[in-house]
Amino acid sequence: MTYAEVGRGADEGLLLVGLPRFLIDAWSWLNYKPVMAGSHDGRPHRALAPEIQATWLPDDAVRRLAAYKLLAAYDSLQAGELATFAGNPEAAERREFGDPSVFVDTALSHLLGRSQQIVVPGAEHAKDEQSTPEAVAAAAAQERLRTWAETELLPLRMQACERKAVLLGDGLYLLAWDPDKGRVRLRTIDPGFYFPVVEDDADPGDYPTRVHLAWELPEDPKRGIKARLRRITYELGPLTAEDGVDAPEAADVAASPPVGAYDPSADATARAYPWAPGKPSAVTCYLTDAEWTLEDLRHGQSLDDLPLAKARFRTRADGALLDRLDLRIDFLPIVHISNTIADGEHFGQSSLAKIMQALDELAETDTDNARASATTGAPIIGLAGVHAEVDRITGRPKPLAVEPGTVFQLADGGRMDVLDTSRQLAELRARVEEIRERAAVNARLPAVSLGTADPSDVPSGYALQLSLGPLDSLIDAVRLARAHKYTLLLKMVQRLHQAGQAEGWPLGEQFPARLVFGPHTPTDRAAVLDEVVKGVTAGVMSLETAIRMLQDAGYPIEDAQEEVARIDTRQQVKAHYPGAPSVGQGDTADGEGDANPGNRPNVGVTD
Repeated sequence: MTYAEVGRGADEGLLLVGLPRFLIDAWSWLNYKPVMAGSHDGRPHRALAPEIQATWLPDDAVRRLAAYKLLAAYDSLQAGELATFAGNPEAAERREFGDPSVFVDTALSHLLGRSQQIVVPGAEHAKDEQSTPEAVAAAAAQERLRTWAETELLPLRMQACERKAVLLGDGLYLLAWDPDKGRVRLRTIDPGFYFPVVEDDADPGDYPTRVHLAWELPEDPKRGIKARLRRITYELGPLTAEDGVDAPEAADVAASPPVGAYDPSADATARAYPWAPGKPSAVTCYLTDAEWTLEDLRHGQSLDDLPLAKARFRTRADGALLDRLDLRIDFLPIVHISNTIADGEHFGQSSLAKIMQALDELAETDTDNARASATTGAPIIGLAGVHAEVDRITGRPKPLAVEPGTVFQLADGGRMDVLDTSRQLAELRARVEEIRERAAVNARLPAVSLGTADPSDVPSGYALQLSLGPLDSLIDAVRLARAHKYTLLLKMVQRLHQAGQAEGWPLGEQFPARLVFGPHTPTDRAAVLDEVVKGVTAGVMSLETAIRMLQDAGYPIEDAQEEVARIDTRQQVKAHYPGAPSVGQGDTADGEGDANPGNRPNVGVTD
């Protein structure tokens, strides 16, 4: 965070009380909003979010939460309503037609692609004739992870978390072992509840060793419950002899150091975790879940240093008190998703950051457009030489109503003038399209990706590919920012299953799994098929590569190895029985159909 002081004496580093400061931080792109710069010290306006004035809230989190609230208002079409709270009554007439949501949903759909698939390197060779035990184990790990993802509805949870990451800049996953269901549960947490304890000299990409999830619980006068603060803390700390670690069996002692035994080399109590039985660790993760009444908190007391003497600790379903409860894992089961690559900041940046002012301009132009449409549809008419009826009570002329079929009798020299605003309306509509196009360029979302381009305006597929260049670079960047986070999440899933002694999850080191996103742009399937056929027929492309290309193009091929095996089997049948169907010719339900017309080449057929 950087501050530049404005005013006399700034060069000498003097702080003049009451003068504004030029503030540059991760959310300074919102400084132009009055609600984000409501005071000279950079704190947001109270109307933006009253809860940001809470005494327990860390100072470095105030602007972040205010930015979240402002972005959420844009997404829910409440930016005008929020501006009225800050003292702008004219904002109540603001027109909001959902353009921010369109940009967010478009960026989200391209980010996730058409599909998401868990891949363990080496698993594709499990069905080879000379497959290794490592390949078979990798395939088994891949199948376990895919089964877990399907059971836990991973794609739906990704939609929820990634939409917050695209809109707010940050998303959060929380993992926990569920003994009743016998699997790891995955939850998405609002990033507004996320308060990591980041050291001043720490690298922004480093994983924090202490994380708080905190939020206020409203009071309930009917039940006599006061307003409270709930704080859930995950913290990595050294093992101690008081942790209550169970002693291992005698057979396990010979294989690895005793669980909870003293390790002279580390000068601490060590534990051999299931994923590293030969490498004892002196670190474990402690969980604390407690509540405080707000009246028990003093002003200026930080979230990281609340009085434990006044805390009321919660209990787990099995009765365990959640006061530094040993979770028997050596990592924090929390994965923070950043929308952008870390560059001096722990938190990410919203996809709307660079186009916020364009969105404001678009809303104002839409508002002017609506007003001009009103005067065009119901024009202002000026009459001269007409006698208006007088109200007998007030003695004033009654206003004239213009309706279909209305006839006005004008005196000699009378005149009727109509105010024509159609030209201004046309200019405003052109202005709307200009701003929308400018916003699309700055957001790197071309018109073809937003669905506003006319297909007839695209001269060729090559021109279409060139127009998608900015989108390709955007998706590459945001996926790169997430790649290692999802690898970490899948590693945690495997470790938690091992810690929970889940059936079918062997002990030992985990396989490095990664999440592969599907293609984000339209694919010319006919062109890919033609390329595959030519490459395989000419012998310059392997059948495995061809099948993988067809999968990427969207063909319904679930397993590449099984598809290759089916093709090889039919090739052998064709070699022994020349009258048998060729590759790509399948029997229909009644056994007499031909699924491959004669005008389409057969994939994999060589001389």
